[in-house]
Amino acid sequence: MPSIEELQQRIIELEEEKRLGEKEKRRHERIIRRQERQLEQLDKMVKTNESVDVRLFYELDQISKQLEAEKQKSEKLLLNILPKSIAERLKTENKAIADGFESVTVLFSDIVGFTNLSTHFPPETLVQLLNELFSIFDDLTESHDLEKIKTIGDAYMVAGGLPEPQEYHTEAIADLALEMKQGLARFNEEHHMAFDLRVGIHTGPAVAGVIGINKFVYDIWGDTVNTASRMESHGIPGQIQVSQQTYEHLKSKYVFQERGVIEVKGKGEMRTYLLQGKHESIA
Repeated sequence: MPSIEELQQRIIELEEEKRLGEKEKRRHERIIRRQERQLEQLDKMVKTNESVDVRLFYELDQISKQLEAEKQKSEKLLLNILPKSIAERLKTENKAIADGFESVTVLFSDIVGFTNLSTHFPPETLVQLLNELFSIFDDLTESHDLEKIKTIGDAYMVAGGLPEPQEYHTEAIADLALEMKQGLARFNEEHHMAFDLRVGIHTGPAVAGVIGINKFVYDIWGDTVNTASRMESHGIPGQIQVSQQTYEHLKSKYVFQERGVIEVKGKGEMRTYLLQGKHESIA
C-alpha cells in the first residue's frame, strides 16, 4: 500500500499532467482557430476570384456578341454593294477582280417624267418616291436571281449571267422588264402618278469585276453595256426595246413587235424589237 508521501507525489504528477494537457489543448485550439481564419480568408479569396471570373466572363461574352453583331452588320453592308461570291474573293485576293463572260444580258431602264418632278416636289419627296419604286425593282431583281449593278439618278441597271454563269439569263431579264412595267403601273395607281418606263436590253460578251481600293463597287464593262444603254436612250417611253441579239434568244418564247431599223448613236443602223410579253402557251 503506497505511503501518504507517494500518494501526494502522484497527485502532484496528475495535476501537472492535467496542466500540461490543458496547455496542449489550448495550443491545439489556437492552431485550429488560426487555420479556420486562414480557411475563411482563402474562401473569401476564392469567392472574390469567382466573382471576378464571372464578371470577366460576362464582359468578354458581351464584347464577343458585340463583335459578332458588328461583323454581321459589316457583312450585310458588304453584300448590299457586292455579290456574295465577289465579297468572299475580296477577303482572300489582294488584287483587282475582273472576269470575262461570253454571254450576259444587260438591262437599262429610265423613269420618263421623273426629272420634271424636281420643279414641283421638294427633294425629300422625290427621294422617298424613288426609293419606294427602286425597292420594288430590287425585290423583282432578287426574285429572278439577277444582279443589280447600279442606279444613276432615276436610271436602273441590271445584268444577268454574272457573277456566276446563268443559262437562262436573257429570259430572266425579259421577265424582269415585264414585271418592272407592272410594278410601275401599281406604283402610279397608288401614288396618282403617270410615270412611264423606258427600257433597253442587249445580250453579248462583257467583263465584270471590282477595281480600285476605296468604295468598292461591282461593275460591268464592254460594248454590250454601251449597246444596252443605247437601246434604252433610243427607246420609246412605255416600251421595252431589245437588240437583234437579244431578240434571237427570246423570239420562240416571247411576243415582239418589230420596230425596224433605227439610227443609234455610236453604233449606226440597228434593227430593234419591242418586247410585248410571253407567248400564251408559256406565260
